[in-house]
Amino acid sequence: PIIVFERTSYDFGDVPRKGGDLIKEFRFSNKGDAPLVIKKITKSCSCISVHYSRKPVMPGQEASIKVKYEPHKAEPGIFNKVVQIYTNESKDVRLITIQGNSIDNKK
Repeated sequence: PIIVFERTSYDFGDVPRKGGDLIKEFRFSNKGDAPLVIKKITKSCSCISVHYSRKPVMPGQEASIKVKYEPHKAEPGIFNKVVQIYTNESKDVRLITIQGNSIDNKK
């Protein structure tokens, strides 16, 4: 299996801290000749949740990993969060990053 991402990072820019969850879908494909299995995904904080299919991605097929960031669960300011993806492709870990600037609305 060979995992190939369309992109591995995304910048949300300036976002309101209490403005709701931020969701980004990272699409990838299996460019290899064997089924690709995501074994484990770890994240850098509890303010992130990750959704993906547990089914193997067959050669030539596409799938995605959906990353949800909840700004209200973290401190205001610049954020840079990392998601680590472990697959049966190799011993290497793949990284997805999201970043931005969480702003508290002044009242």
